[in-house]
Amino acid sequence: MTRLYSLRCDALNTPAFLKVLPPVAGLAGLDLGCGEGSNTRAVARLGAHMTVLDIAPTFIRYARETEAQTPLGIDYVLGDGQGIDFPEASFDFVTAFMSMMDMADQRQVLKGIHRVLKSGAFLQFSILHPCFVPPTRRNIRNEAGEPVAVEIADYFDESDGRVERWIFSSIPKEERATLTPFAIPRFHRTLSTWVSMIVEAGLTIEAFGEPMASVEVALAEPMVADTRIAPIFLHIRARKA
Repeated sequence: MTRLYSLRCDALNTPAFLKVLPPVAGLAGLDLGCGEGSNTRAVARLGAHMTVLDIAPTFIRYARETEAQTPLGIDYVLGDGQGIDFPEASFDFVTAFMSMMDMADQRQVLKGIHRVLKSGAFLQFSILHPCFVPPTRRNIRNEAGEPVAVEIADYFDESDGRVERWIFSSIPKEERATLTPFAIPRFHRTLSTWVSMIVEAGLTIEAFGEPMASVEVALAEPMVADTRIAPIFLHIRARKA
């Protein structure tokens, strides 16, 4: 399925993620899978010293261009989250905005995150909610077009590499019309698999979040109205002992 999740991230997911993020002023952070960098910049504006790792040269180039125009002291590194190449205990925290589900070996990624976190440091990441956005999902609406239910299937299907296609909502509308959508392979995992991978990596889960749009936000941004029926996003924060 294609996705409007970038729109939903702008309207709901990112603001909710930042609201529950612990204080990061003065801390060294690593952002895994920055995309075009807007979320990293939001964390940097909170006072964190950010390093970014992303596998896509186009994203890194765009993010560096934006950094040059509005410097926030962010260091952008081209690399693979499945082989995090930083010294042990380098960071006070790690963030990952909607990127972990696109990585083939999340177990290896989590082990790498544990290695580069300092003692007592935390990981906070957001993913599509594995329970309510499995490989097959359909919104059910009434005659007025209002969301009333969600139909889901294939929850236990952990087949790798289903491809989704989308374009960042932050790109101007006239430019988006000329672009080819990104093709992103998705690696769905059940909630129990996510929990087991986090625990096996040596991290302790301390918070879950399931953002729901307020009535006001749902009216202003109809694309997130269905989150009042069932969540689309899951936020997880885990800490290194």
